[in-house]
Amino acid sequence: METLKDWFTEYPMIAAVVKYLAWLVAIIIVIQFLRRILRRSLPDSDTRYKSQKGIEILGYLLIFLLTVTYFTGNIKDFGLAIGLLTAGITITLQELILSIAGSLYIFLVKVYKPGDRIEIHGIKGDVIDIDSIYTTMMEIGQWVSSDNYSGRIVKLSNAFVFKGPVYNYSRDFPFIWDEFDLPVRYGSDIELAKEIIIGVATDQLAGYARGSVEQWKHIVDKYYIEDAQVEPTLALTMTDNWIRFNLRYIVDYKKRRSTKDLLYTLIGEAFEKTNGKVVLASATVEIIRIPKLDIRGPEPNTPDKD
Repeated sequence: METLKDWFTEYPMIAAVVKYLAWLVAIIIVIQFLRRILRRSLPDSDTRYKSQKGIEILGYLLIFLLTVTYFTGNIKDFGLAIGLLTAGITITLQELILSIAGSLYIFLVKVYKPGDRIEIHGIKGDVIDIDSIYTTMMEIGQWVSSDNYSGRIVKLSNAFVFKGPVYNYSRDFPFIWDEFDLPVRYGSDIELAKEIIIGVATDQLAGYARGSVEQWKHIVDKYYIEDAQVEPTLALTMTDNWIRFNLRYIVDYKKRRSTKDLLYTLIGEAFEKTNGKVVLASATVEIIRIPKLDIRGPEPNTPDKD
C-alpha cells in the first residue's frame, strides 16, 4: 500500500485518471443496480420502462457533471468547460448530439412511445424500444403488402425527429379512416346496393364508431381542428363503365387489413343473394350489337345462253 501510495504521489495525473475511472465504474454499477430493482418491483410495463429510461438519463448527466467538475477542479468553471467542450466536439459528434437531443425531445414532447405505430424517414413500423441514441422498430410493409410485419428490426437514429415529419398512427386517436371502391353494373338496383353496403358497414364497424366518438371529441378540444363524421359514409360516382360506390369508414389502425377483407366478403355475399338485382361490374368488354355485314362476294360469271 505504501508503494502504491508513493507511486500515485509521484504520478498525480495517473492517480487522477484512476480515481476518475473508479468513480465512473461506481456510478455505472449503481445505475445498473437501480434499473434491476425497478424492473423487478414495478408491475406495470409502461411505468417500468419509463423509470428505467429516467435512471439511464440521470446516469448520463451524473457522468457528464463528474467529468466536467473532476478535470476542471471547480464547479465555477462549469460554463467555460461547456463552451470548450461544445466547440471541440460539435463538428465531429454532431449526429450523436442530435440523437441524444432527439431522445430528450421524444420523451419530453411525447412524439411517440413504445407500442406506437409510426412512419419516419420513409420507414413504417411499431416502436419496440427507445434509447438515448436509437429508436428500434418492427418494420411494416416493404415487400409485404398492407400492414403486415416484414420481420426486420430497424434501428433509426433519434436525430431524424428534427429532419422530417413523424407520422403517428396511434397517439391521441388510435383510429384511421380507410376506404375502398365497389364497381356496380349499370341497370342494378342502386337503392338496394346502397342499403346493403351501408348496412354491412354499420353492423361491422359500430364498435369502432362508438369507441372513436369520445376520443375524437378530445382531439377537437385539444387541437385546432374541425369535427368529423366517424360513421360509415357512401359516395357514388358515374364512370364510363360502371357506378363506383366509395365506402369510407373508421377502423382501428391495427385491424385495417382484416376489416377490409371482412367487408368485401360480406358485401359480396349480400350482392349474390339479390338474384341479379345488384351485380358487380368488371373491366370486360360487352358486345351489345353486331352490325350486319354482307360477306357475299360477286357472283361468278355464267355463260350466255343462245
